[in-house]
Amino acid sequence: MTINEIQDELIEEFEFIEDWTERYQLLVDYAKELEKNPFPEADRTQSNLIDGCQSKVWFTCKYEDGKLIFNGDSEALLVKGIVALLIHVLSGHTPEEIANANLYFVEKIGLLEHLSPTRSNGVVAMLKQMKLYALAYGAKG
Repeated sequence: MTINEIQDELIEEFEFIEDWTERYQLLVDYAKELEKNPFPEADRTQSNLIDGCQSKVWFTCKYEDGKLIFNGDSEALLVKGIVALLIHVLSGHTPEEIANANLYFVEKIGLLEHLSPTRSNGVVAMLKQMKLYALAYGAKG
């Protein structure tokens, strides 16, 4: 699937739920999915920490077979759900696809407007880091 196809599926999934309490629960469900592949304790380092997030958020990235594979975690369950969404959308794509992606799903599902300003800034910081990984690996490729 393309990044846009995945985004469109997410938008559809969130639009189906009108109540934001239930949308938050959907984020928690995504967080629980992420927990099935536990984030290695050894990767909870300062260099993997995302600056600008209210809660601690870690991201790692591997380059495998021309595609980037992201992993991440957060101390906060809701933020972990956001991490899971971002990984769901971007992981498994080429650096070029990620670097050029227009990530419209965040706005379309109303995520930024329903988060505190510091959490919204954290989402932007996470996306920026993922794009930086794509640019770095794309330059190597």
